[in-house]
Amino acid sequence: MKIGEYKIASFISGYFKLDGGIVFGIIPKALWSRTNPADENNRVQLCNRILLLDNGKRRIIVDTGCGDKLSKKLKEIYVIDNSQYNLIGELNKLGYKPEDITDVILTHLHFDHSGGSTYYNSNQQLCPTFPNAVYYVQEKQYQWAITPTERDKASYFKNDFEPLMNSGHMKLISDNYKFDEFIELIALSGHTRGMMMVKIKDDESVLLHTADLVPMETHLSLPAISSVDSFPLMSLYEKKMFLSSAVMENWMIFLCHDPNTECIRVHFDREMFFTKEKLQIV
Repeated sequence: MKIGEYKIASFISGYFKLDGGIVFGIIPKALWSRTNPADENNRVQLCNRILLLDNGKRRIIVDTGCGDKLSKKLKEIYVIDNSQYNLIGELNKLGYKPEDITDVILTHLHFDHSGGSTYYNSNQQLCPTFPNAVYYVQEKQYQWAITPTERDKASYFKNDFEPLMNSGHMKLISDNYKFDEFIELIALSGHTRGMMMVKIKDDESVLLHTADLVPMETHLSLPAISSVDSFPLMSLYEKKMFLSSAVMENWMIFLCHDPNTECIRVHFDREMFFTKEKLQIV
Protein backbone atom coordinates (compact mmCIF):
# COMPACT_ATOMS: atom_id res chain seq x y z
CA MET A 1 0.00 0.00 0.00
CA LYS A 2 1.15 3.53 -0.73
CA ILE A 3 -0.36 6.78 0.56
CA GLY A 4 1.28 9.98 -0.56
CA GLU A 5 5.01 9.37 -0.66
CA TYR A 6 4.90 6.65 1.98
CA LYS A 7 5.08 2.93 1.35
CA ILE A 8 3.13 1.28 4.13
CA ALA A 9 3.64 -2.16 5.65
CA SER A 10 2.21 -3.91 8.69
CA PHE A 11 3.38 -6.83 10.79
CA ILE A 12 2.60 -8.62 14.04
CA SER A 13 5.34 -8.37 16.67
CA GLY A 14 3.78 -10.87 19.09
CA TYR A 15 0.69 -12.06 20.90
CA PHE A 16 -0.65 -11.59 24.41
CA LYS A 17 -3.86 -12.10 26.36
CA LEU A 18 -6.03 -9.93 28.58
CA ASP A 19 -9.07 -10.64 30.68
CA GLY A 20 -12.21 -10.33 28.56
CA GLY A 21 -13.81 -7.97 31.06
CA ILE A 22 -10.85 -5.63 30.68
CA VAL A 23 -10.99 -5.76 26.89
CA PHE A 24 -14.74 -5.32 26.43
CA GLY A 25 -15.87 -3.48 29.56
CA ILE A 26 -19.63 -3.63 30.14
CA ILE A 27 -20.34 -5.90 27.15
CA PRO A 28 -21.59 -9.28 28.50
CA LYS A 29 -19.35 -12.26 27.92
CA ALA A 30 -22.23 -14.04 26.16
CA LEU A 31 -21.89 -11.43 23.39
CA TRP A 32 -18.14 -10.86 23.04
CA SER A 33 -17.24 -14.53 23.37
CA ARG A 34 -19.01 -15.25 20.08
CA THR A 35 -16.21 -13.53 18.18
CA ASN A 36 -13.44 -13.55 20.82
CA PRO A 37 -13.58 -16.84 22.74
CA ALA A 38 -11.90 -16.85 26.14
CA ASP A 39 -9.49 -19.40 27.56
CA GLU A 40 -10.00 -21.20 30.88
CA ASN A 41 -8.89 -18.06 32.74
CA ASN A 42 -11.30 -15.76 30.85
CA ARG A 43 -8.49 -14.25 28.79
CA VAL A 44 -8.88 -13.33 25.12
CA GLN A 45 -6.22 -13.35 22.42
CA LEU A 46 -4.74 -10.07 21.20
CA CYS A 47 -1.80 -9.21 19.00
CA ASN A 48 0.58 -6.30 18.70
CA ARG A 49 0.24 -5.09 15.12
CA ILE A 50 2.90 -2.57 14.08
CA LEU A 51 2.63 -0.03 11.28
CA LEU A 52 5.74 0.78 9.22
CA LEU A 53 5.98 3.85 6.97
CA ASP A 54 8.88 4.51 4.57
CA ASN A 55 9.31 7.41 2.14
CA GLY A 56 12.98 6.75 1.38
CA LYS A 57 14.15 9.39 3.85
CA ARG A 58 12.14 8.63 6.96
CA ARG A 59 11.42 5.15 8.22
CA ILE A 60 8.69 5.34 10.83
CA ILE A 61 7.12 2.73 13.07
CA VAL A 62 3.95 3.23 15.09
CA ASP A 63 4.17 1.59 18.54
CA THR A 64 6.62 -1.10 19.62
CA GLY A 65 4.49 -3.81 21.27
CA CYS A 66 5.13 -5.49 24.62
CA GLY A 67 8.86 -5.97 24.21
CA ASP A 68 10.85 -8.58 26.13
CA LYS A 69 11.55 -6.91 29.48
CA LEU A 70 8.57 -8.14 31.49
CA SER A 71 9.22 -10.40 34.46
CA LYS A 72 8.51 -14.11 34.22
CA LYS A 73 5.41 -13.60 36.37
CA LEU A 74 4.00 -10.87 34.13
CA LYS A 75 4.81 -12.85 30.99
CA GLU A 76 2.74 -15.69 32.43
CA ILE A 77 -0.13 -13.42 33.48
CA TYR A 78 -0.35 -11.80 30.03
CA VAL A 79 0.63 -14.98 28.12
CA ILE A 80 3.30 -13.09 26.18
CA ASP A 81 3.99 -15.13 23.05
CA ASN A 82 6.90 -14.33 20.75
CA SER A 83 7.33 -17.87 19.52
CA GLN A 84 6.29 -16.87 15.99
CA TYR A 85 7.00 -13.16 15.81
CA ASN A 86 9.10 -10.49 17.48
CA LEU A 87 9.66 -6.82 16.73
CA ILE A 88 13.26 -6.90 15.50
CA GLY A 89 12.86 -10.21 13.68
CA GLU A 90 9.89 -8.97 11.68
CA LEU A 91 11.66 -5.72 10.83
CA ASN A 92 14.64 -7.75 9.63
CA LYS A 93 12.35 -9.81 7.39
CA LEU A 94 11.22 -6.54 5.78
CA GLY A 95 14.84 -5.49 5.24
CA TYR A 96 15.30 -3.09 8.17
CA LYS A 97 17.73 -2.95 11.07
CA PRO A 98 16.96 -1.06 14.31
CA GLU A 99 19.48 1.58 13.25
CA ASP A 100 17.46 2.28 10.10
CA ILE A 101 14.38 3.57 11.94
CA THR A 102 14.29 7.37 12.08
CA ASP A 103 11.04 7.96 13.96
CA VAL A 104 8.93 6.04 16.47
CA ILE A 105 5.40 7.27 17.12
CA LEU A 106 4.12 5.96 20.44
CA THR A 107 0.35 6.26 20.49
CA HIS A 108 0.55 6.02 24.28
CA LEU A 109 2.79 4.54 26.95
CA HIS A 110 0.87 1.50 28.14
CA PHE A 111 3.29 -1.43 28.20
CA ASP A 112 1.64 -3.22 25.28
CA HIS A 113 2.33 -0.20 23.04
CA SER A 114 5.72 1.00 24.31
CA GLY A 115 7.40 -2.06 25.82
CA GLY A 116 9.61 -2.67 22.80
CA SER A 117 10.97 0.87 22.88
CA THR A 118 13.89 -0.06 25.14
CA TYR A 119 15.92 -3.18 25.89
CA TYR A 120 18.62 -4.42 28.24
CA ASN A 121 22.05 -4.68 26.64
CA SER A 122 24.69 -7.25 27.60
CA ASN A 123 25.66 -5.08 30.58
CA GLN A 124 22.03 -4.97 31.76
CA GLN A 125 21.77 -1.30 30.86
CA LEU A 126 18.53 0.04 29.43
CA CYS A 127 19.01 1.36 25.89
CA PRO A 128 16.78 2.69 23.12
CA THR A 129 15.83 -0.14 20.78
CA PHE A 130 16.06 2.30 17.86
CA PRO A 131 19.20 4.32 18.62
CA ASN A 132 18.86 6.76 15.70
CA ALA A 133 15.15 7.45 16.11
CA VAL A 134 13.15 10.26 17.65
CA TYR A 135 10.32 8.91 19.80
CA TYR A 136 7.16 11.04 19.67
CA VAL A 137 4.85 11.14 22.71
CA GLN A 138 2.14 13.54 23.79
CA GLU A 139 3.33 15.60 26.77
CA LYS A 140 0.04 14.98 28.61
CA GLN A 141 0.54 11.25 28.18
CA TYR A 142 4.11 11.38 29.47
CA GLN A 143 3.06 13.32 32.56
CA TRP A 144 0.19 10.88 33.13
CA ALA A 145 2.55 7.91 32.75
CA ILE A 146 5.21 9.09 35.19
CA THR A 147 2.59 9.91 37.84
CA PRO A 148 -0.16 7.37 37.15
CA THR A 149 -3.23 6.93 39.29
CA GLU A 150 -3.76 3.87 41.45
CA ARG A 151 -6.28 2.72 38.86
CA ASP A 152 -3.92 2.60 35.89
CA LYS A 153 -0.40 2.35 37.30
CA ALA A 154 -0.30 -1.36 36.41
CA SER A 155 -0.37 -0.38 32.73
CA TYR A 156 2.77 1.78 32.86
CA PHE A 157 6.35 0.58 33.32
CA LYS A 158 8.80 3.45 33.52
CA ASN A 159 11.68 1.44 32.07
CA ASP A 160 9.79 1.54 28.76
CA PHE A 161 9.99 5.31 28.43
CA GLU A 162 11.98 7.15 31.11
CA PRO A 163 15.32 6.08 29.57
CA LEU A 164 14.21 7.65 26.29
CA MET A 165 13.60 10.97 28.00
CA ASN A 166 16.90 10.76 29.89
CA SER A 167 18.87 9.98 26.73
CA GLY A 168 17.27 12.76 24.69
CA HIS A 169 15.54 10.39 22.28
CA MET A 170 12.02 11.46 23.23
CA LYS A 171 10.18 14.42 21.74
CA LEU A 172 7.13 15.64 23.64
CA ILE A 173 4.40 17.19 21.53
CA SER A 174 1.12 18.91 22.36
CA ASP A 175 -2.37 18.38 20.97
CA ASN A 176 -2.84 17.62 17.28
CA TYR A 177 0.52 17.57 15.54
CA LYS A 178 1.27 17.89 11.84
CA PHE A 179 4.10 15.40 11.39
CA ASP A 180 4.47 16.21 7.69
CA GLU A 181 2.38 16.70 4.57
CA PHE A 182 0.88 13.21 4.79
CA ILE A 183 0.89 12.30 8.49
CA GLU A 184 -1.08 13.89 11.31
CA LEU A 185 -1.05 12.85 14.96
CA ILE A 186 -4.44 13.32 16.61
CA ALA A 187 -4.62 13.67 20.40
CA LEU A 188 -7.42 11.96 22.33
CA SER A 189 -8.40 11.89 26.00
CA GLY A 190 -10.69 8.92 26.65
CA HIS A 191 -8.53 5.79 26.88
CA THR A 192 -5.80 7.78 28.61
CA ARG A 193 -4.81 11.42 28.56
CA GLY A 194 -2.82 12.16 25.42
CA MET A 195 -3.26 8.95 23.49
CA MET A 196 -2.66 9.62 19.79
CA MET A 197 -4.14 8.28 16.60
CA VAL A 198 -2.07 8.38 13.41
CA LYS A 199 -3.77 9.61 10.25
CA ILE A 200 -2.02 9.01 6.93
CA LYS A 201 -3.71 10.86 4.09
CA ASP A 202 -3.38 11.89 0.47
CA ASP A 203 -5.92 13.07 -2.11
CA GLU A 204 -7.22 9.53 -2.64
CA SER A 205 -6.90 7.57 0.60
CA VAL A 206 -6.95 7.84 4.38
CA LEU A 207 -5.59 5.23 6.76
CA LEU A 208 -6.35 5.84 10.45
CA HIS A 209 -4.42 4.01 13.16
CA THR A 210 -6.95 4.28 16.00
CA ALA A 211 -4.70 2.83 18.73
CA ASP A 212 -6.95 1.68 21.59
CA LEU A 213 -9.98 3.70 20.51
CA VAL A 214 -10.93 0.82 18.16
CA PRO A 215 -8.29 -1.84 18.85
CA MET A 216 -10.26 -4.76 17.40
CA GLU A 217 -13.12 -5.24 14.99
CA THR A 218 -15.42 -6.14 17.90
CA HIS A 219 -14.89 -2.62 19.27
CA LEU A 220 -16.98 -1.15 16.46
CA SER A 221 -19.80 -1.68 18.93
CA LEU A 222 -20.08 1.69 20.65
CA PRO A 223 -20.49 0.33 24.21
CA ALA A 224 -17.42 -1.90 23.76
CA ILE A 225 -14.98 0.26 25.69
CA SER A 226 -12.13 -1.20 27.70
CA SER A 227 -12.56 -1.14 31.45
CA VAL A 228 -9.08 0.40 31.75
CA ASP A 229 -10.18 3.54 29.88
CA SER A 230 -9.68 6.49 32.20
CA PHE A 231 -12.63 8.45 30.80
CA PRO A 232 -15.04 6.01 29.11
CA LEU A 233 -17.68 8.60 28.23
CA MET A 234 -15.01 10.60 26.42
CA SER A 235 -13.97 7.39 24.63
CA LEU A 236 -17.58 6.94 23.55
CA TYR A 237 -17.73 10.49 22.18
CA GLU A 238 -14.40 10.12 20.37
CA LYS A 239 -15.37 6.76 18.90
CA LYS A 240 -18.67 8.08 17.53
CA MET A 241 -16.99 11.17 16.08
CA PHE A 242 -14.14 9.43 14.27
CA LEU A 243 -16.08 6.40 13.10
CA SER A 244 -18.69 8.74 11.64
CA SER A 245 -15.93 10.51 9.70
CA ALA A 246 -14.59 7.14 8.58
CA VAL A 247 -18.02 6.23 7.19
CA MET A 248 -18.59 9.53 5.43
CA GLU A 249 -15.11 9.70 3.87
CA ASN A 250 -14.51 5.96 3.37
CA TRP A 251 -11.40 5.81 5.56
CA MET A 252 -9.49 2.61 6.25
CA ILE A 253 -9.26 1.75 9.96
CA PHE A 254 -6.10 -0.01 11.18
CA LEU A 255 -6.71 -2.47 14.05
CA CYS A 256 -3.64 -2.71 16.25
CA HIS A 257 -4.77 -5.57 18.52
CA ASP A 258 -7.00 -7.73 16.34
CA PRO A 259 -5.22 -11.07 15.72
CA ASN A 260 -7.46 -11.89 12.75
CA THR A 261 -8.25 -8.60 10.99
CA GLU A 262 -5.69 -6.03 9.94
CA CYS A 263 -7.73 -3.23 8.44
CA ILE A 264 -11.41 -2.43 7.72
CA ARG A 265 -13.75 0.06 6.16
CA VAL A 266 -16.96 0.74 8.07
CA HIS A 267 -20.57 1.64 7.44
CA PHE A 268 -23.41 2.81 9.68
CA ASP A 269 -26.87 1.31 9.85
CA ARG A 270 -29.65 1.41 12.44
CA GLU A 271 -27.56 3.37 14.97
CA MET A 272 -24.66 0.91 14.76
CA PHE A 273 -21.29 0.70 13.04
CA PHE A 274 -20.43 -2.42 11.04
CA THR A 275 -17.56 -3.71 8.94
CA LYS A 276 -18.15 -2.93 5.29
CA GLU A 277 -14.93 -4.43 3.98
CA LYS A 278 -11.88 -6.22 5.39
CA LEU A 279 -8.54 -5.19 3.93
CA GLN A 280 -4.91 -6.14 4.04
CA ILE A 281 -2.03 -3.72 3.77
CA VAL A 282 0.05 -5.01 0.88
